[in-house]
Amino acid sequence: MNHLHELKNEANVDLPAQFTFPFHYTPHPLCVEAARLVQRYVESQAVLNSELQQGKMLGVLVVKAFGAPQPQFLAAFSGNLAGSNDIPYFVPAVYDLLNPDGEFKRGEAAITTLNHRIAALANAPSLIKLREQLADATQRGRMEIDDFKQHMAASKARRDAVRAKGGVSTEDDEQMLNESRFQKAELKRLRQRIDAGISSLRDAVSACEDEISDLKTQRKTMSEALQERIFRLFVVENALGDCSDLTDIFARAEGKLPPSGSGECCAPKLLHYAYTHNLTPLCMAEFWYGASPVGEVRHHGHFYPACRSKCKPILEFMMQGLDVEENSLAASTDTQGIEIVYDDQWLTVVNKPSGMLSVPGKLLDDSAQTRFQHLFPEAIGPIVVHRLDQETSGLLIFAKDKDTHKALQQQFACHSISKQYIAILSRTIESDEGTISLPICPDVDDRPRQMVSPEYGKEAVTRYRVLERRDGRTRIEFYPTTGRTHQLRVHASHPQGLNAPIVGDRLYGTADTRLMLHAQCITFTHPATGEQLTITSEAPF
Repeated sequence: MNHLHELKNEANVDLPAQFTFPFHYTPHPLCVEAARLVQRYVESQAVLNSELQQGKMLGVLVVKAFGAPQPQFLAAFSGNLAGSNDIPYFVPAVYDLLNPDGEFKRGEAAITTLNHRIAALANAPSLIKLREQLADATQRGRMEIDDFKQHMAASKARRDAVRAKGGVSTEDDEQMLNESRFQKAELKRLRQRIDAGISSLRDAVSACEDEISDLKTQRKTMSEALQERIFRLFVVENALGDCSDLTDIFARAEGKLPPSGSGECCAPKLLHYAYTHNLTPLCMAEFWYGASPVGEVRHHGHFYPACRSKCKPILEFMMQGLDVEENSLAASTDTQGIEIVYDDQWLTVVNKPSGMLSVPGKLLDDSAQTRFQHLFPEAIGPIVVHRLDQETSGLLIFAKDKDTHKALQQQFACHSISKQYIAILSRTIESDEGTISLPICPDVDDRPRQMVSPEYGKEAVTRYRVLERRDGRTRIEFYPTTGRTHQLRVHASHPQGLNAPIVGDRLYGTADTRLMLHAQCITFTHPATGEQLTITSEAPF
């Protein structure tokens, strides 16, 4: 089966000088052409298109075969498609989990058999009857004890009334004391009889549940062992010719087992096929096809970076031996200082450029904070009051002492600080103003992306007002009343928000020269003087 597809390259585009850095990139024109051809092919396949319309990540890899006059491309889909890993036009899986004679299906069948045993025991009529008898006996026993306690209380009240009248003989008093002692002893004996009956039923239920629990433990052990065996079968290669399985790759990179689904994304499939068929990878891109998944933000036809939780260790291994583009997010923006918009003895407001970190990161120490500290080495205590995304430009406040920092943080916590952002949206929106309220939480499988989740998300509220509509785009003001990570970017791009990604948003829209989002104005009460300050920095776009 031929998985190589022709590229016309009618514009005679130069081949890329370096391979794509998959976690932050602008798709090469050849990848854009390849993606367009894949979409055209999918649209011609009614059965595939019907399923893909529900949403799927697709990928393309532009390659050069030895001696071929023109580059060609490979195509892939994440996971499986139409219940198969073997679909004409697309490269096969690194390891076919759906092979009926394969290790995974055999192991899955054994676990399924165990699941049936667990379900049969859990739903057995004998266990259900025992549980009912236990609940019955527990309730009856509680009622018997309550009735006897009421009888004891009535007897005590009668004895107390007799004593209150006076003239009680020693013999009568002793008889009443004996009655009290007998009732207390009888209550103890009643509890013992009831507990004995309940205990035998509880033991019978526990014996059944222990068997179920043992089978569940056995199932977990089998599942973990199967998962490790399967990841041992996902063997990938890199450009140096070295091979490694996913278990070893993740153990070296992160000291843990791979997460479920590792090795099934587009990028590993594409590179694996290229290496095993003597094809030279030139550039790669992944794009979304169909409807956006619930909670996440994906737009049909938009390009997206490779996921980090499943793909980062794998791709870092597989790209060894390739000349890969620099991660532009890990590169310093410039060597100049930061622009100071406001400064006094208590605080400083700077204008952070797009592309600069607010605070030092794992890969890059250069940041607005480090530059501030270089300019003001006398600043003490915590100095970072709030943050902006690396790709967002605009106003950022730094405190010069602990008390100022604490006071400003309290204003942020109480939502008494007002912030205004300017953005350009990638399409025209109809409403002139409004409020977006969508709860946001991290996408644990694809950090740093965020997702909308009513179950796990934290409240996130944004007011907006349209400033201008021009050339199919919208210039807009955002006023966030909460400060969640990527709040404005998610609220702009999510289908339940404005459904219009911010121009240049590589995570939730389409990459461009920069993210068109700028923190233009901030209003707060000065912690030392009590004066209300409004600081402004006009958007540079």
